[in-house]
Amino acid sequence: MSKLHFSTTPTIFFPHISPPPKNLQQMSSTPPQSPQPPPESTESTAAKTLTKRYEGLMMVRTKAIKGKGAWYWTHLQPILINSDTGVPNAVKLRCCLCDAVFSASNPSRTASEHLKPGTCPSFNHDQNPQPISSFSPTGMMTSSHRKRNSGGSGSRPGSGPEPDHIPALPAPPVHNQQYVKLSGGKDDLTALAMLEDSVKRLKSPKTLPGQTLTKMQVDSSLELLTDWLYENCGSVAFSSVTHPKFKVFLNQLGLPAISSQEIAGNRLDSKYLNAKAESEARIRDALFFQVSCNGWRSRNQESQQSQLNLSVNLPNGMRVFWKGVFANGYVFSKFVEDVLMETMIEICGNNLEKCVGIVSDKFKSTALTNIENQHQWMINLGCQFQGVYSLIKDFSKELPLFKNVVDNCFKVANLVNTSSQIRNLFLKYQFQESGRARLMRVPFGFVGNEFEFERVFGMVEDVLSSARTLQLVLHDEGYQKVSMEVDETIRNPQFWREVEAVHSLVKLVKDMAQEIEKERPRIGQCLPLWEEVRVKVKDWCMKFQMNEIVVEKVFDKRFKKNYHPAWSTAFILDPFYLIKDRSGKYLPPFKYLTPDQEKDVDKLITRLVSREEAHIALMELMKWRTDGLDPVYAQAVQLKQRDPVTGKMKIANPQSSRLVWETYLTEFSSLRKVAVRLIFLHATSCGFESNSSFSKWARSKTGVEKAQKLMFIAANSRSERRDLCNDDEKDGDFFAMANDEDDNMINEVLFDASSP
Repeated sequence: MSKLHFSTTPTIFFPHISPPPKNLQQMSSTPPQSPQPPPESTESTAAKTLTKRYEGLMMVRTKAIKGKGAWYWTHLQPILINSDTGVPNAVKLRCCLCDAVFSASNPSRTASEHLKPGTCPSFNHDQNPQPISSFSPTGMMTSSHRKRNSGGSGSRPGSGPEPDHIPALPAPPVHNQQYVKLSGGKDDLTALAMLEDSVKRLKSPKTLPGQTLTKMQVDSSLELLTDWLYENCGSVAFSSVTHPKFKVFLNQLGLPAISSQEIAGNRLDSKYLNAKAESEARIRDALFFQVSCNGWRSRNQESQQSQLNLSVNLPNGMRVFWKGVFANGYVFSKFVEDVLMETMIEICGNNLEKCVGIVSDKFKSTALTNIENQHQWMINLGCQFQGVYSLIKDFSKELPLFKNVVDNCFKVANLVNTSSQIRNLFLKYQFQESGRARLMRVPFGFVGNEFEFERVFGMVEDVLSSARTLQLVLHDEGYQKVSMEVDETIRNPQFWREVEAVHSLVKLVKDMAQEIEKERPRIGQCLPLWEEVRVKVKDWCMKFQMNEIVVEKVFDKRFKKNYHPAWSTAFILDPFYLIKDRSGKYLPPFKYLTPDQEKDVDKLITRLVSREEAHIALMELMKWRTDGLDPVYAQAVQLKQRDPVTGKMKIANPQSSRLVWETYLTEFSSLRKVAVRLIFLHATSCGFESNSSFSKWARSKTGVEKAQKLMFIAANSRSERRDLCNDDEKDGDFFAMANDEDDNMINEVLFDASSP
């Protein structure tokens, strides 16, 4: 079985650890070496790295031109050089004065070697690269001005120039030249620059950019603009198109202004109809599909508004957003059942058998079970991300360790935050250790009895990360005991081991849940995933010497609550999990099932076929168990390749398992019907993440209608791009990348300054 691997426990400092060195300035100032690229680097990875480098240099140059960087960036222009295939293969620096091209590895050294020594033939050390408005006000008399005042033919001293002979304005200053100081001082420079622009426009008039665009280009540009607004709705306000500077920007491009009414009117309706037609065509072409639903609120969130997202999972791996539904507060199982049935009828019409299942993040035991009992061909599941993540709540309620750790952490955090003497020492050593100083997070209204662990986990993290700081506080000369109980707790190694144990278990479950949310496993992967979690939890018990029987009991309770017979059936029928035996055959992994799970396989297969085919399907199942799949096809299905982004090994073609049953295993006339409709089913409802702006718009019937259209356009656009990250995550990555580029440039400057 395929296994996923996660990091387990963080490092913990215990009381015997010595304090940090007093002289922190003795640390090496050598710039950190960049990490070695993985040996599996591909051409795509190299191209991304070059593109990122180019964008970083352009960002630094833009800042420098605005006066926030080195002077030489006004003369150096980053360029991205592509190969014959259009893939970037180099980043260079081009001199804007002489068009010479240099390496982009060290811009500051390039400037010092090319510009300063006079290597560049076009660079003038006395020429200020700033516009004329920033010239030093030392004088204005030019050679052309002197020529006019020297008494040429037809000219009189003091007479102005003829209209047809507008004189040229001052050229850059030249050595040994006499100047006249501007009478208005520095303020005259701005007016002088405006005068120069007016003269240039009169001497060489140019048409506005907008006059050169054809009607087709204008329409295409506005179409792209509105598409961008729709696909990023919620993150980009529609009212921003009426901002004065945005209107000026459109005018500079030669585009007409666009109103928010136009965006929310006919353009929105047209875009929605086109997107809906494409989505309905995709669903219509598929033989069957699965409905996915997420966004249901739990009872402790009943005061909040729910935004339900209903999508369609197709056998080819594509997800199509169908609609959004708004509900106020907690909703009951009957309402859930009605919404799901209504959605099925909207999509299927009279042919309900096209919908082979539902996956939802809530209400597995009631609404989903009722619908499954009414339609014997359906497989309705609860989201496995929610199931695995719920283990945190189970452990916090069932294991006394959690309550003990939370109570002790609350006492420590509360004392640090409320005692001025300890707080001052704590902040002092915290800043010394990490360069920051802040109080510990204590949940508002926490009393230490009944609690939700998610509310207090931040407090546990703060206590654990402050272990060394607290030890330094205890050893400080000015420390005075305020609470004997808390003092003994901090000095007790057992307390720190328990805090580390709780933090380690929660992190283990969270990491696994996040991996499930990201990978969106299929139904056949459920048993291996839960088995992997079980093994990790057992290892945790051994490491921290916990009662394995009690922990196993809590785990089994959650597993049984989430288990569905389709897990075992899909695991057996999915060729990806076939195992090679001694004879060379690839056989289904029945040996990993319990006797009850083997019975579940037989029962489910007979339920998913007609009564006439039940015995045929069971006979074919026995043949599948003894013969398996041709080794060549099995190896093709199980082929893996390394993901260039994450570096992990993943299935090369996830659709192979289903396609083998549809095209090759034709002798299994009944069993293949079950396998094809079962293997592709998703085990999670994670996907399109709602934006809070949608619910704000849903205050009227018209607002709800427009919000649903916008959700439909945005969700399906992201699905086509395989972009399921929310905007906050992407913004964080964007600024992290920008900071990395700035750090790289700083390191270059430091390296250049320190080099001989």
